[in-house]
Amino acid sequence: QVDVVESGGGLVQPGGSLRLSCTASAGDSRTYFFGWFRQTPGKAREFVAAIRWSGGVADVAESLKGRFAVTREMTRNTVALQMNSLKPEDTAVYSCAVRLNGIYSAVADDYDYWGQGAQVTVAS
Repeated sequence: QVDVVESGGGLVQPGGSLRLSCTASAGDSRTYFFGWFRQTPGKAREFVAAIRWSGGVADVAESLKGRFAVTREMTRNTVALQMNSLKPEDTAVYSCAVRLNGIYSAVADDYDYWGQGAQVTVAS
């Protein structure tokens, strides 16, 4: 069992920034692949970004490149999702997920453990 915890959601004005963090509490995170997905009511989960904890692979959804970035914070043992120039359409529940085999995937069903989700609301 791996506990995945997100933090950092909240309300931000259009054009603002937010930083989400994700930690995995058990196991050898060096082998993990971390993914970020978002979901709005009535819609399927949408891939946002992913990164391998051991390095070498990091990806952001094409539509979000230039505004979103995913990084590892080694000293804090967390994965961060930096979101800049936020728009109202970025409003969603953002979830962090862990894939144990360390293989890249942008498909939500490939991930093994999920956090509870963090609400991000972009509004004036």
